[in-house]
Amino acid sequence: MVVPGSGLVRAQAESEGLDEIFIEAGFEWREPGCSMCLGMNPDTLAPGERCASTSNRNFEGRQGRDGRTHLMSPALAARAAVHGVIG
Repeated sequence: MVVPGSGLVRAQAESEGLDEIFIEAGFEWREPGCSMCLGMNPDTLAPGERCASTSNRNFEGRQGRDGRTHLMSPALAARAAVHGVIG
């Protein structure tokens, strides 16, 4: 899933057609704001799932019980999304 950090970021990405690229690649294009970064809604990792996150902090269980969150720059998160691997 892709969750833009703000309405401005979402609008810019959509004006460049990035949303369509992500959707065609199989990603869900979400509304901007907090999503998995807080794990306060159904958007959480299942046990054993991994997340390439551009959020600014991580602690055990933050994005879902027994999930693994890897903090990285936007460039590395994009690389992970394109290649399907973290690292």
